[in-house]
Amino acid sequence: MNSGMKKILVVGGGFAGMTAALQLSRLGANVDLVEIDPGWRSYGAGISLHGSTLRVIRQLGLLDRFLEEGFVSDGVDMRGPDDTVLVTLPTPRVAGDDIPGGGGIMRPALAKILSEAVRASAANVRLGLTFTKIEDHADGVDVTFSDGSSGRYDLVIGADGLYSAVRASAFPEAPKPRFIGQSVWRAVLPKPEGIDTVTMWMSGKLKVGMNGVSKDQVYLFLTEDRPTNDFVAPEDFVEKLRSLLEQFPSPIIKKVAAELSSEHQVIYRPLEQMLMPRPWFKGRVVLIGDAVHATTPHLAAGACIGIEDAMVLAEELARGSELSAALEAFEDRRWDRCRMVVENSGRLADIEIYGGSREEHASIMKASMRTLAEAI
Repeated sequence: MNSGMKKILVVGGGFAGMTAALQLSRLGANVDLVEIDPGWRSYGAGISLHGSTLRVIRQLGLLDRFLEEGFVSDGVDMRGPDDTVLVTLPTPRVAGDDIPGGGGIMRPALAKILSEAVRASAANVRLGLTFTKIEDHADGVDVTFSDGSSGRYDLVIGADGLYSAVRASAFPEAPKPRFIGQSVWRAVLPKPEGIDTVTMWMSGKLKVGMNGVSKDQVYLFLTEDRPTNDFVAPEDFVEKLRSLLEQFPSPIIKKVAAELSSEHQVIYRPLEQMLMPRPWFKGRVVLIGDAVHATTPHLAAGACIGIEDAMVLAEELARGSELSAALEAFEDRRWDRCRMVVENSGRLADIEIYGGSREEHASIMKASMRTLAEAI
């Protein structure tokens, strides 16, 4: 690498961490990826991806595998209470004229595609492991691991998520994640007739949507206002989601509510947000993904911008001749885009919570999708 980064440690084996390890190893770096979960598991239901994410997946040479497992479509249908399509928001085909502008896939399926590619690369994967100490020096980073081993690296990449231990170590003054007053419910269902692209319904202060994750399945997502972040018992998930779905006049949604069961992988998560001001690096330690810009799912772009971070960081490390200049160039390319996603997602949440303008809601979504379609 032009920046002299011969040995790199990636902490965290999520989507951003896997992308970084894969691309950097392909560019010739000696990469260690450490992941605290010994099973390298991925939790959750489906995940929506913009065309910009599909563009990166194509760059990684993994698009065919994605198309085998997932689902792609054009546009976002916004429906009224009676299932009438009010407007279709465009999703530009940024991954190529032959690839629709958006898609969806089960989170474990996408994690499997990426992890298999990482294992097939030259990257060294170490599971059930994290760090206990990071000592940053002018000529390298000394890392002590939880199994007692240690190593010296030219760069440490913190890709360890919302409650990042790397962030806490390198940036103890960084802002903490905050609960935004909403939660999200998710489930995986057989594809209802007539749902052929991303579809959303608004009813009062509730929003429900569906996106395909395979040829015959969709994942459902529903946002609910919650003034406090109270615990919800897993055994209550199905009935609580059903009661929320029953508030929608839509015949499609009412049918889903009537048929909902524990087989549909219902999960619940309070929504938290965090945007760390620049800089995102200190010495030879840099943060990417949710470790530095955790967003709510209102633009379905959290995984997207984390995966993009990894690719842009790899590009700048390969291009730059000096580390700090490469990391500054990485931040320059990422800051406005990632801030837009976090702030616009937060504004969409505010509109939903406080009963704001639906016209503003649609305008923000349209403008954000147009920005996300731009080159990274």
